[in-house]
Amino acid sequence: MNPTGSAILLYAVVAAAILVYLPFLVVGYARVQVGNDNSAPRAMFDKLPPYAQRANWAHQNSFETFIIFSAAALIAYITGQSSSVAIGAAIAFVVARAFYSLFYIFNIPLARSLMFAIGSLSSFTLFFLSLLTVSSSVN
Repeated sequence: MNPTGSAILLYAVVAAAILVYLPFLVVGYARVQVGNDNSAPRAMFDKLPPYAQRANWAHQNSFETFIIFSAAALIAYITGQSSSVAIGAAIAFVVARAFYSLFYIFNIPLARSLMFAIGSLSSFTLFFLSLLTVSSSVN
């Protein structure tokens, strides 16, 4: 089965939602290593090793960027975006966010920042393409 361009936008939203939680698997592993304290779970983050703290920050940042991307991708879906640019932007977001988390966990700040920029540009590209479609249909 070869998904259509609009279906790829929806698959990208699902993939991005899954990517939100992948860094937290690293946090969960570290919590088991240090000893999980369910009576004060937020205070426990300070006791985690640096890689797990960075994984937690990647997890939190993933929520923030997912909100923007999911809105952009769903608006692109609603406006019928299926161009190669729109599909490329959706795929680029998912790939960039996967690498963002890895670079964050492994403490590679420059690469992490580049992935953040690519992801942001991808979201704004989807918004821009949708606005172009809407404005051309109004005129």
